[in-house]
Amino acid sequence: MNTSTITIDVELDPEKVPQQILWNASDSTVEAAQKAKAMIISFWDGAEKTALRIDLWTKEMMVDEMADFYYQTMITMADTFNRATQQTELCNEMKAFAKDFYTKFRESQLETNKLV
Repeated sequence: MNTSTITIDVELDPEKVPQQILWNASDSTVEAAQKAKAMIISFWDGAEKTALRIDLWTKEMMVDEMADFYYQTMITMADTFNRATQQTELCNEMKAFAKDFYTKFRESQLETNKLV
């Protein structure tokens, strides 16, 4: 049996706010650690029937980048759910929600920029 290792290093400032997130995977063709401005990791605890998660972002993460990140994450989650369950209708609803979320975010940004 093969084992793959994913390593995540989070550099914190004195207030324990992430300054830098670096990650690498043992099976990757990229040898150097990769930078990330944000991460969301979820684990399913089958015994407790609960999701455990870690979500971190650095000070460099801009609000518009966060919206892009969440939009792309929701689309990816919908695709994963569809592959696992073949529930295409539910997948399409999740994607529609993600698109609506992103559209509303963009509209709110335009409104905010008009006020400035």
